[in-house]
Amino acid sequence: MAYSREELSKKLLEMYPEIEKFGLSLSLDFDESKNAWVVTLEKDNHKRHAFLDKKDADSCIEGNACIYLGMLIAQYIKDLEMEISGK
Repeated sequence: MAYSREELSKKLLEMYPEIEKFGLSLSLDFDESKNAWVVTLEKDNHKRHAFLDKKDADSCIEGNACIYLGMLIAQYIKDLEMEISGK
């Protein structure tokens, strides 16, 4: 399945509105050696990375939720909020 980085980013932001709700920026890069997208979530100077296998990204583009990625996003938001607040 062919799609651009921008299309995948848009789809992920639609599926996971909490990314923008918590003021995170999302960036994507494809890692050929892992056949996966590197998903980077960033707020201020704080960054988190996750890998999204190509088959899971294909599924996301088709509108299917990526449970693993959703759980990571929730955990990353919690971790980032704790780091930023200094707790």
